[in-house]
Amino acid sequence: MSRCLLCENSTEIDSWRAFFGAKPPPLCEACLSTLKKISGPSCKICARPMEKEAVCPDCLAWRKSTFVTNASLYHYNDAMQALIARFKYRGDYALADIFAQDIRTAAQKAACDLVCAVPLAPSRLAERRFNQSEALIERAGLTGMPLLARKESDKQSKKSRKERVGSRQTFYPIGDAAGKSVLLIDDIYTTGATIRLAADALEEAGAHSVKSITVARSGS
Repeated sequence: MSRCLLCENSTEIDSWRAFFGAKPPPLCEACLSTLKKISGPSCKICARPMEKEAVCPDCLAWRKSTFVTNASLYHYNDAMQALIARFKYRGDYALADIFAQDIRTAAQKAACDLVCAVPLAPSRLAERRFNQSEALIERAGLTGMPLLARKESDKQSKKSRKERVGSRQTFYPIGDAAGKSVLLIDDIYTTGATIRLAADALEEAGAHSVKSITVARSGS
């Protein structure tokens, strides 16, 4: 019996659908209903929900670079926060399956040459034992390229908004992206500091443009 990855209730589908190759969903309807997809007006660059489509103040403040746009899939509400914490900090790797199809679809729409995970600092990787961005890429059936590495730094989650925006570069290129468009995959977009610093490092690797897909968009 197929069970919900969160509550373990049954997610079995009708036998006739299974006959035609349909697979049970990773979440039951009750758990799925707690996750809210982003829809409606948003920032043209970072996908921040807005009253009308425009470019948000944060994106206007960032310098122009190879970074083009971010597509976030879900609101970072309480349910999503709990889910990502379980995925990211408790090592529940299978939870990446919840977002696999959405990431796959968004990646096809982005139409980039290369896909790259946002790397973790060595100490963070040793602590968690896996990189959540790599897990999202793998479960979505995409092929990631090792284009970036990351120096040790303070955790972004411990920084204030001002400190995040003023973060120093911690990424550096380890691969060749000359003349290529690159798609970054990560879990949360908050101020955009992580994605934009990663994009700057990809520019050093020769990338001519960088887009990103993030599972959730924080409203802060």
